[in-house]
Amino acid sequence: MSRTSSIGLAGLVVLLCIDLTACSAHSGGSKLLLQEVGAGEGRLDIIAWDGDIERGANDSRFDWVTEFEKQTGCVVNVKSASSSDEMVMLMNQGGYDLVTAAGDASSRLIKSGKVQPINTALLPSWDSLDSRIINSPWHTIAGIHYGIPFIWNSSRLMYNADVFSTPPREWDVLFEERILPDGLSNKNRVQAYEGSMAIADAALYLMKTRPELGIKDPYELNQIQFGEAIRVLRGQRNLVNDYWPDPAGQIASFARDENAISISWPYQIARLQRLGLPVKSVIPGGGVTGRADTFMLHSDAAHPNCAYMWMEHVLNPKVQGDAAAWTGSNPSVVDACKSSDLLGEKGCDLNGYNDFNNVYFWKTPVEDCGDGNRNCVPYRDWVTAYIAIIGKR
Repeated sequence: MSRTSSIGLAGLVVLLCIDLTACSAHSGGSKLLLQEVGAGEGRLDIIAWDGDIERGANDSRFDWVTEFEKQTGCVVNVKSASSSDEMVMLMNQGGYDLVTAAGDASSRLIKSGKVQPINTALLPSWDSLDSRIINSPWHTIAGIHYGIPFIWNSSRLMYNADVFSTPPREWDVLFEERILPDGLSNKNRVQAYEGSMAIADAALYLMKTRPELGIKDPYELNQIQFGEAIRVLRGQRNLVNDYWPDPAGQIASFARDENAISISWPYQIARLQRLGLPVKSVIPGGGVTGRADTFMLHSDAAHPNCAYMWMEHVLNPKVQGDAAAWTGSNPSVVDACKSSDLLGEKGCDLNGYNDFNNVYFWKTPVEDCGDGNRNCVPYRDWVTAYIAIIGKR
């Protein structure tokens, strides 16, 4: 059974301020760059993806909050967000200090002036960051850093190991009707992601199966390429049993709703495996979409000293390693791969640390295609089109 969609209302609200040029277009925020870290204000309010911030409530071994609070006196309050669009909306509302923004949110936050530049001189551990990610475009504009890299991951093809005797090798099992190894069709047994970034997954699938379309970047699509990706997702509806809107939703529904296969993120896979469910995952060849989470400081943060203390804290190799272990992700600090017993000696290898260059990290689609043309489909149209797909229009 298909679950009633939740994207419609939220998506329409987000459309009010979704384009890079639709919000107040002043970069850098309203405050001067912090020059020194003073006494903590006693509080820190963070918007985060599920799993990014753990204080031992789910598993006592995974806690990178309690010791920070003891050392700094900054009490950490976390607001979980289910999507990048929700994060942007919450940051626009204000009242938060930090957000763990993915690339499809960070550029919007920078452009709208909702986040401020980071004074990296106040972060002693800044230079320990992985050279592949320290100057990434989702948090760096013209050499100015608007956040600190935290963890990153790639999407996975998650499957029910009771159905698949051998791992599926291609993404087509999500988009085309196939007879699965148990002798049954994948129709009404596919679970799909409920979010406009699913268009990029469809575009990546077309990069391999329809090379004549000339797709070079799944986030830079002209009208023809975009139309073909939408066609793929409309066809996928005939296979989809239900959609998952956020990690918690997938964890709750994948097995309950008798799904056989889904696109997923490492966090959900790790949680489902800890629950004893027969799920495994694979990354098919040919590239994959992914998410890099960056801590970004609100331009009107009420607790900047606590925020800087936290940003330095999460650059600690053990914190990075523990967070990578909990979420099934990869750390942004090189030494983290050998600094966490929870991650283990081979944790980074198992989590895809060496596959960085094969990941197409989320970013906000804009009209500028990056090649001098301005005929790419912007993000507002991605959201509108995806709401129509979910609504069966």
